[in-house]
Amino acid sequence: MQDPLGFLYAWILKKEGFAVDMNIQKYAAFLKTVEYGSFTKAAESLSYSQSGISRMIADLEKEWEVSLLERGRGGVRLTSDGITLLPYVKRLCMEYDSLQRQVNEMKGLQTGLIRIGTLTSVATHWLPNIIRKFHADYPNIEYELISGEYIEVEEWILEGRVDCGFLRLPAHPDLETVFMERDELLVILPENHRLADCEVFPVEALREDPFMLLEKGGRMEASELFEKYHLKPDVHFRTWDDYAIMSMVESGLGISIAPELFLRRTPYRIAKKKLNVPAYRDIAFALRCRKTASMAVKRFMEYLDYR
Repeated sequence: MQDPLGFLYAWILKKEGFAVDMNIQKYAAFLKTVEYGSFTKAAESLSYSQSGISRMIADLEKEWEVSLLERGRGGVRLTSDGITLLPYVKRLCMEYDSLQRQVNEMKGLQTGLIRIGTLTSVATHWLPNIIRKFHADYPNIEYELISGEYIEVEEWILEGRVDCGFLRLPAHPDLETVFMERDELLVILPENHRLADCEVFPVEALREDPFMLLEKGGRMEASELFEKYHLKPDVHFRTWDDYAIMSMVESGLGISIAPELFLRRTPYRIAKKKLNVPAYRDIAFALRCRKTASMAVKRFMEYLDYR
């Protein structure tokens, strides 16, 4: 039997005018479909339509004259030929990634793409300065920013949807992290609140007013604080929208807690107070593996202090 990897290389080389990048996309579609057992989930991971993923795999099957996947109500699974070819497709994709990294390095980062998962507050207050400085030195690098919450960013990095991202520590053990900053949690209250002029806000007073609780994508700093100090808040409102919380507080409907970074340059007329107990979140830059990261990401990391 002909070596499958040799077969794939020979097939690529003999195709006149063949677009290698497009074929790599097909291989990636195949790998992700096998990983998730679903065209739909693979499409979400790669930001394609479900029909697009299905069509790319069908193209591979037609071009190679083999059946790679069995389709069924429970999803998809590999055929015998698919099982045989899968490790070689993985190797091709890994080699292509290595090739791209080497080419980018040789070209002095004249081109490239950095996909970043980020918290809204980081995207607003840190990334403009970091990217502005990086762009001055590497003007042809492109960026894709995807905003989400802690758990979302973590999952995107692990899945390979983004190259790197900003999240809260502690992070998943499979990620490498670089500590960025300890971001203090502040109490926000109406400007006419009875404690608006206090030097520090007593943590026990958090249970004395209606509380606006932010529970967004696993981000529950206030809940963690209440649990730590055995407090039972008078929660009147729960939401995933940071700005709705500040609007409610501004309107005198209650108080809340938010990170200092998010509260910078807020347009809302609210008072911001430090607590009389330690309260913070640790923000980090994260990626799957610094060693295997693209040269663009490695260089980008050198600019993190410009925030």
